[in-house]
Amino acid sequence: MSVLPKIEDFAAELTAIRQDLHAHPELGFEETRTSGIVAEQLRAYGVDEVHEGLGGTGVVAIIKGQGGGNRRIGLRADMDALPIIEASGVSFASTNPGKMHACGHDGHTTMLLGAARYLAETRDFDGTAVLIFQPAEEGLGGARRMIEEGLFEQFPVDEIYGMHNSPNGESGRVEITPGPAMAGASFFDITVSGTGSHAAMPHQSKDPIVIATALVQQLQSVVSRNTPPTKPLVLSVTKFNSGSAYNVVPDSASIAGTIRYFHADVIEMAEARMKELCAGMAAAYGVEIEVSLRNVFDVLQNDPELSQAYIEAAADIVGPDMAVITEDQATGSEDFADMLQVVPGAYCRVGHAGTVPLHNPAFVLDDAILPVGASVYARIIETRLKRNLA
Repeated sequence: MSVLPKIEDFAAELTAIRQDLHAHPELGFEETRTSGIVAEQLRAYGVDEVHEGLGGTGVVAIIKGQGGGNRRIGLRADMDALPIIEASGVSFASTNPGKMHACGHDGHTTMLLGAARYLAETRDFDGTAVLIFQPAEEGLGGARRMIEEGLFEQFPVDEIYGMHNSPNGESGRVEITPGPAMAGASFFDITVSGTGSHAAMPHQSKDPIVIATALVQQLQSVVSRNTPPTKPLVLSVTKFNSGSAYNVVPDSASIAGTIRYFHADVIEMAEARMKELCAGMAAAYGVEIEVSLRNVFDVLQNDPELSQAYIEAAADIVGPDMAVITEDQATGSEDFADMLQVVPGAYCRVGHAGTVPLHNPAFVLDDAILPVGASVYARIIETRLKRNLA
């Protein structure tokens, strides 16, 4: 593995930036400190333009190459943390209670800052690099908000590229899945409104806990009995809330979760079946059940040609044996998919030596991949905006 020498020279500074961001995590649309540091660093690096406030806390930087040219390539990183209590044990652990960079967005932000510094110093390309630091990736619609507020009208790009760290992998291994690569997702909230009673006289109630518990089980039949085995679907109930006392049957119960999918007909079927199951349970138990479904992530579609270009650029950094095209799809979701709905591009995964999965309180990002990610970002600019020296 051979990262770009200029980036290797300031790798220790990247580690310091990343660990500072890690110690001060901010949730989606609250990334004021983070975006302020990003803007400050970009100006110090000497980029041509820094624009703040798009999408609330988003930052966009412009770097122009030495050779002029009209083509424009976008690079994107996310900045937000998760509402998780950190248990990693690192010396730079979160100082913001209940908030943690458990998905490595602090690393992605730092990688793009590293690429910004390198590109601003070298400018060995024709055209323009557009660097997008996006807020609120974790299910809050940061990409959609930036797009709605005119991201690609104000800063048009011909192609766009992103990346995500991948623990439990070979450090520095870059993987891309052409075509549908990551699942779309709908989030759901279901409220069962029953009748409360004294816990000693449950026959006087319409117990919402019993009904909601049965509904949790019934929802899994959508996957096991309604979905074609050849079309992936993941339905996960992740929240169940009800009750406040030992001796009271409560009036209501609520459940929530996500549905992950790759095919439009599958998500349409799944949402319809959920509503039918809820309606059936409501009729069977004589209660009201309210269902709220909302699409949060599109299916991430990597452009096949640009996926090949991206993996070739990565191979220049990590070597051809460590830069791999794969057919493996991920059932996780990523709102970079929304940007790929507007502009063609590709999204890769960069492996690192961390052994704890993403979104886990003990997750630790391996800082050794910071210069790798920064170098891959920089190389795709240099290869797709290659200078014409004729």
